[in-house]
Amino acid sequence: METLTYYWIMKKILIFAVVLAFAASGASAQRISAKHEVIDCGSVMYENPVTAKFELRNKGNDLLIDTVRTSCDCVVASYPKGVISKGDNFIVEVTFDARQLGHFHKEAAIYSNASDKPFYLTMRGVVTDQIADFAGAYDFTIGSVRVDKNNIEFDDVNLGEMPVQRINIINSGSESVSPVVMHLPNYLTASVSPTTIAPGHTGVATITLNSNKLRSYGLTQSSVYLGMFPGDKVGDDKEISVSAVLLPEFRNMSETQLANAPVMKLSTETLDLGSFGDKDEKDGTIIIENQGKSRLNISSMQMFTTGLKVRLNKSRLDPGESAKLKITAYKKHLRNARSKPRVLMITNDPNKSKVVIHVKVK
Repeated sequence: METLTYYWIMKKILIFAVVLAFAASGASAQRISAKHEVIDCGSVMYENPVTAKFELRNKGNDLLIDTVRTSCDCVVASYPKGVISKGDNFIVEVTFDARQLGHFHKEAAIYSNASDKPFYLTMRGVVTDQIADFAGAYDFTIGSVRVDKNNIEFDDVNLGEMPVQRINIINSGSESVSPVVMHLPNYLTASVSPTTIAPGHTGVATITLNSNKLRSYGLTQSSVYLGMFPGDKVGDDKEISVSAVLLPEFRNMSETQLANAPVMKLSTETLDLGSFGDKDEKDGTIIIENQGKSRLNISSMQMFTTGLKVRLNKSRLDPGESAKLKITAYKKHLRNARSKPRVLMITNDPNKSKVVIHVKVK
């Protein structure tokens, strides 16, 4: 009797587990995915309706869209009315009438048999009465686009600041692209507007630095990559170098502390090495003096680019002491440098917490 009871209980548990598994598989079988859930339309002219075309895919069973509701009457949506088979792609178009100047952020919610919850799409941009075109030159090629810079520098950043740099883009290819900034370190965020750039059209990549996430004062360097579409492969031809200089804090020093602070003096802040000629390397020396009333500490010494080597014989200078800084430049490496050869020093001199030595060599 006990054996039959045990058998009956186990059979019920098994049936219940099968039902749950079936229900779970049925729920997961209904799924929508989007190439872009958010589309940035960039700058839009006033009273010129703009349409965002969302490319979607049915990754579940046969899909039927009940309706697409928009966030306001100024937005209308069009969508397939019939059954969308498993694996099929489809388009939902969302149009904004652009009758109000300023930034816009509009949503469209897809209600279907795929889920009890709607699938949200977002279009955004800015409505303006005048489109300002970039007047500079697109000197660098990345993938199928050209950009005005492949090197970004955030100079003289104070802790807590969030400076922004922009890269102007023009699509020089024959097909539309959806640029994306890849491999961002945690202290950088990026966006590209518009999301899709048609051939011959322009866009802007915006890079924002969060200085609170930088690890230390001085120079931090990294590389990001501009892909032509989400998931694009990383390559040297897509590289954009990024540097940031975080300054030490001296704002809370008292007048007495400032009066007794170290004072740094350099024999020159521009080291002219002349021409390489037949030589592979050139070097020069800079004299550093402490003309203040307390010890001068050179806490950091870094190069903005490859092709330079530095050697400092003393990093702590008591009042009246001096040190020699030898800088060597290498022809082979400087040929491929993206930025001008410079040396950065971070010190405890409140008036020269950051010192940049420019190296001139031909």
